[in-house]
Amino acid sequence: MRLKPGLFILIPLELGKVSEYTGNPLIIGREIMNNMNYFISYASAMQIHEMITQPQLIFYITALTARRPIKMHGLEFRFIHSQKKYFFGLMDSWITKQERVTVSDLEKTIIDCLKQPEYCGGLTEIAKGFWIRRQDINVNKLIKYALRMNTGAVIRRLGFLMELYQIGNRSEQEMLHKYLTETYVRLDPLLPWEGNYLRKWRLQINVSQEELLAVVRSEAT
Repeated sequence: MRLKPGLFILIPLELGKVSEYTGNPLIIGREIMNNMNYFISYASAMQIHEMITQPQLIFYITALTARRPIKMHGLEFRFIHSQKKYFFGLMDSWITKQERVTVSDLEKTIIDCLKQPEYCGGLTEIAKGFWIRRQDINVNKLIKYALRMNTGAVIRRLGFLMELYQIGNRSEQEMLHKYLTETYVRLDPLLPWEGNYLRKWRLQINVSQEELLAVVRSEAT
């Protein structure tokens, strides 16, 4: 079956004649990149790292070059343009026994999502995934990545979530705190400027702490 000019997929013999078959979308995304630098990112990386449970119909791929979205057979591939300096914290993930893709590792996925929550369903979805995988997070690596990203909003949001969910110790949280400036940002940039200001992390709390803690309680049950 032809997916796009020059890209075809073999239909398994046992399926017989079918009008639509896409195979594994992550492998198709890799093939679309045609050996160019890329990594599976944002909500798609969250899915690989089992931070979300709902099926995805939009697949995010970070690349060095800008590309238009591609839609095929009910799926959509979105390409996020990034500078080379943000191509760190990557790993290979085996999607099948024979096929693997490049994906941001657990810690880099969290950092990327905190930087651009619009590609992950918003701050609440990130917080839920953060909590689900809390036991597996390398806190030192997480902080190192946040500082390497050198984005104030990421540092603020990460510090706030670490403190709220009691991830890492106080000295690790203070390591982030000393890099803050006086500027305030929204906790969730997808929501309006509303809610109280939290001076410690220079955040406007436009998602209530009660809502974020309710995420934890729902996952615990």
